[in-house]
Amino acid sequence: MSSTKAGTLGSVAELRQAILEGKLGPKPETLTVTGASYIYQTTQFPSSATKYHNYYLLVRVEAAFGAYSHTSDQLDMEIAAQLSGMPLDAALRDNRLPVQIAAMDAYLGAVQPHREHCASAVEISAGTPIHKAKQRDALIADLADIQPSEAVALIGAVNPLVEAIKQRGGICLPCDLQLKETQWGDAVEKDMDIVLDRADRVICTGMTLGNGTFDCLLAKVRERNLPLIVYAQTGSAIMAQFIRQGVASLVAEPFPFTQFSASASQVYCYTSGKEHVECRSV
Repeated sequence: MSSTKAGTLGSVAELRQAILEGKLGPKPETLTVTGASYIYQTTQFPSSATKYHNYYLLVRVEAAFGAYSHTSDQLDMEIAAQLSGMPLDAALRDNRLPVQIAAMDAYLGAVQPHREHCASAVEISAGTPIHKAKQRDALIADLADIQPSEAVALIGAVNPLVEAIKQRGGICLPCDLQLKETQWGDAVEKDMDIVLDRADRVICTGMTLGNGTFDCLLAKVRERNLPLIVYAQTGSAIMAQFIRQGVASLVAEPFPFTQFSASASQVYCYTSGKEHVECRSV
């Protein structure tokens, strides 16, 4: 299980400061960004009119990749040339949020690898993109322990996860800044507070780190004592630091992501210790 020497965390900024001060491992000025990548990728599943446009910044530190899924206007591809060779503390102090998050994720992935700190490593079997996405999203929904007729706020709406919530009898309350409606015509709310006020439990993605909403979301679930389940490609190692500090469960998917490979993939389950959901191979 993940633990931090930084004490109770109130925000992502507090975690970044703890990293800079060397409270979670070696001081970041002793480490170097050895590689950086800018990736633009799209996904459109069969029988769906929804095309997902994905932009990724990847930062390599020792054996770990830090990841940030950003919007098209946040970075351009020159960022890959700018970051490699940079001392890690300089990347952490960069004034661009994508760089900060990817650098934090890389640091934490290097000093606290998922395979050594998670509750369970789970294999997503080989297959097509939709086959792998459905397996992964079924795992997320199982870990969320959704009860029939519960309202589930989904912050960061993707159609396979909407489907998985509905299949377990949950009432999905999708929220997303980009998507207007689900594959089934459900309206997608843009205002996170509206769905959080109605929710019995919450599922969010790591993209909440990227658009600056995670701190507000964390405060809300703590205030209402709502179970928060996180699925993270962006900042998966960052999210692990918030287990037992507002995050009840986490499905962490570090790079390389399932959508980039037809082979079997591993994801990593974390729980707060209050749940009794077994993470099985799927």
